[in-house]
Amino acid sequence: MPVEFLGIAATSDSSETRSRSGPSFDKDFTLRLARAHEEWGWDRVLFAYHSGSPDPAAGAAYIAAHTDTLQLLLAHRPNLSYPTYAAKVFATIDQISGGRVAVHFITGGNDAEQGREGDFLTKDERYARTREYIGIVKQAWTSREPFSHQGAHYDFADFLSDVFPAQQPRPAVSFGGSSPAAYAAGGAEADIYCLWGEPLEQTAEQIAAVKAAAAAAGRTDVPRIQVAFRPIIAPTEELAWEKAHRVVERIEQRKAAGGPDQLKRRRLRGQAPQNTGSQRLIEIAERGERFDRALWTRTAAATGGAGNSNALVGTPETVAQALLDYYDLGVEILSARGYDLLGDAIDVGRYVIPIVREEVAKRDAERAAEHQAKQEAERRAANAREDQGTTARQLEVAR
Repeated sequence: MPVEFLGIAATSDSSETRSRSGPSFDKDFTLRLARAHEEWGWDRVLFAYHSGSPDPAAGAAYIAAHTDTLQLLLAHRPNLSYPTYAAKVFATIDQISGGRVAVHFITGGNDAEQGREGDFLTKDERYARTREYIGIVKQAWTSREPFSHQGAHYDFADFLSDVFPAQQPRPAVSFGGSSPAAYAAGGAEADIYCLWGEPLEQTAEQIAAVKAAAAAAGRTDVPRIQVAFRPIIAPTEELAWEKAHRVVERIEQRKAAGGPDQLKRRRLRGQAPQNTGSQRLIEIAERGERFDRALWTRTAAATGGAGNSNALVGTPETVAQALLDYYDLGVEILSARGYDLLGDAIDVGRYVIPIVREEVAKRDAERAAEHQAKQEAERRAANAREDQGTTARQLEVAR
């Protein structure tokens, strides 16, 4: 089973532990970070979305024009634009990139954040709208004849795009969430289903829920599973844990610190989360700090369960083995970003990713050998049965 690594395509050097040193869209840093991911073995980077942040579509187009192989995952909220227009934007960026774009559709888990851009639907209504929106985008990408649509949220007649994705039949659709409504929508429409890092037991339960939702939607395939973490690595276990505790201290300091990037600090000081994923992270943190091989919940607790916030702490070997534990559950895409965005992207690419890829290659080789041995055993058994049948027939003829 192949494994992919997803990093972050930030437009500034700020994080939960540091204020940005330049503008919110820092062209030089944005390109340096993307090229570091490309150079150090990452497969794809995510262009995230927030109501006040730089536009991810424009950022993705910029990076697409200045990189060669790096895949691009573009976050998009359905309340932002009409689906036919969005489909053209995505297709255009896919053409610019030579077929390197996937789209991550965000339903929105916080009413206040959605309201900042005029979206006042309820959470369940947003999920229904997202499902309808994705279906229209897919059809716009693939239809070579005009089509019309009448739905609960969108109504149009005789639309036909004149720009199609470079990828055929279409780019991949990514989706995330941890509620029953999310499983239903993503299970029906997603090519990739995204989860935040939880203990192995809870992750297995979520994977089962996604698969069940896909089956309930009548699919014969299932979405690929992606899980996200915040790796904290150092040459020794002791140094890694010292570094992890410093990270939490800086997060706590940032909650009250000044600086130009007000949006991140406002999110750190936010109210109790409305979205199920963040609620789950907080509940897990309340049960304990450490789970499985390297999962640490203090970072999630410090940020109030804000997004991808559970850490994997240890040496590169420990963190790599922890990631492999998730791979063995069926996770094909491993998402990771550190608190020093550029430095950690390089370190994870240099020290962690090669270990995981090597171990995955070994697992694939072992599975291939087991499959070949099974086929050979079946062939020998079939030949033996045929020989027995031939012998029996010969004896019958002799009698």
